[in-house]
Amino acid sequence: MKVVIAPDSFKECASAREVAEAIARGVRRVLEDAEIVLVPMADGGEGTVDALVAATAGRFVECEVTGPLGERTIARYGLLGDGKTAVIEMAAASGLALAPVERRDPRVTTTRGTGELMVDALDRGVRKIILGIGGSATNDAGAGMAQALGFSLRDGLGRELEPGGAALARLAAIDGSRKHGLLNACEVLVACDVDNPLCGARGASAVYGPQKGADAAAVKELDAALGLFAKVVETELGVSVLDLPGAGAAGGLGAGLAAFAGARLAPGVELVAEACGLAERLSGADLVFTGEGRLDGQTAHGKTPVGVARIARSMGIPVVALAGALGDGYEAAYAHGVTAAFCICPKPVALADAVAQAPEWLAGVAEAVMRLWLSVSQ
Repeated sequence: MKVVIAPDSFKECASAREVAEAIARGVRRVLEDAEIVLVPMADGGEGTVDALVAATAGRFVECEVTGPLGERTIARYGLLGDGKTAVIEMAAASGLALAPVERRDPRVTTTRGTGELMVDALDRGVRKIILGIGGSATNDAGAGMAQALGFSLRDGLGRELEPGGAALARLAAIDGSRKHGLLNACEVLVACDVDNPLCGARGASAVYGPQKGADAAAVKELDAALGLFAKVVETELGVSVLDLPGAGAAGGLGAGLAAFAGARLAPGVELVAEACGLAERLSGADLVFTGEGRLDGQTAHGKTPVGVARIARSMGIPVVALAGALGDGYEAAYAHGVTAAFCICPKPVALADAVAQAPEWLAGVAEAVMRLWLSVSQ
């Protein structure tokens, strides 16, 4: 019997790899000789680098980059097992966690560090970059990233723009003549699970600006600056980003990656599944386990369990989802290929205890599922 185990992480509890290994222990208790294939997964958010490095036998790379407030920081990204693909979480270099609450100000924070990670990857000869863009501290539409990649962004007097989203209000010209020489030869894919446009009531500034430290006045200022950015990009680069779905993700980084790197925006779980060869690993499987920390109504909107289930369903393979909790609307996952969903928590328990016991609970429920599976398949 072949069992594929492809879960997301249980956030603040266990990595995707640890979750997969716990489920595998439960399966082994019932079927010692089962063929078990572990495929740690993610949906483009936190944990994507770890999951893809683990799933492809890749390695981690650390380098010093510019943090969102201009300070130097150490950031990590992954080189996948093929040696030609890099996976980067922008939050590692330009994330909200790197900006102390009292200093958060999207008018000045920069994505330069994200661009520096891309430069490091390009210098290592990668031909594909997968970027997870959740958790940003920025609202500069990827301007800092572009400058790190060699683009020049100038005002009406020919002066280079300073860091931050507010400076985009003075953008007049974009010069790409000195951009990184390998950028055009590299495919850039963006894990983006939101469809927010760049500007307006659903845009980057209005929706995400306040959590990054923007008050009402700053939101208005930043939104206007992004509008101007879109006009200059279309004039100078011939790329229309104003109404591009997902352009508003990560403070407009979605727009910047499309404009400066020719990036394609796609659901994160689809990119992860492609990168780790999930469909190939599912071939010949009898059963699939997946899961995440909380299965609820949001799971159907691009989260890992549904992404795994959709592929498995197309191959006629049943899918069992395990979760730390089943929230409102989790049943929606059934319409997308999840055969059955189970909460691993056997009783009310304090969070600290749940975190400590989750691996054994995962193994226990997986064991129970396998016992039931065998009883009805014999």
